[in-house]
Amino acid sequence: MVFLHLFIVNKSGGLIHHRALSPKAPKIGTNEWLRIGSTFHSLHAIAAEASPLRLPQNKNLAGADDGIEEIQAEGMILRSLQTRTGVKFVITAEPGAPDLDYVLREIYILYADCALKDPFYELEMPIRCELFSQSVDALIQKVEKGRR
Repeated sequence: MVFLHLFIVNKSGGLIHHRALSPKAPKIGTNEWLRIGSTFHSLHAIAAEASPLRLPQNKNLAGADDGIEEIQAEGMILRSLQTRTGVKFVITAEPGAPDLDYVLREIYILYADCALKDPFYELEMPIRCELFSQSVDALIQKVEKGRR
């Protein structure tokens, strides 16, 4: 069981970070990533509006309410975390991969610690912080070692 991709979408639907997390991950070009990010943002917004059930007073402890949290397919799982500021963290993994919520919350913490505290990073812009990339790699390795 392997983590495949990570992508981060800002509150206006722009892709601000994408990367493969494993050599097994399918190769996807930059233009396709941009389309995936904006399409996911649109589907997330539609799902939030179409949702027949709403959590009262934003009681979801993991992040913002409504929208797409998980999509399961035969060959992969897509799990997302939307923060209260509207940034969406999305990870794909092989079926049966545990700890997806934990990994997303930890990536959010790394984003806050590495990218947001970088004096050269501007909100809503692509994340080009080497410390963030290295920290995500270390987290993925730690989680995958813990599973074996």
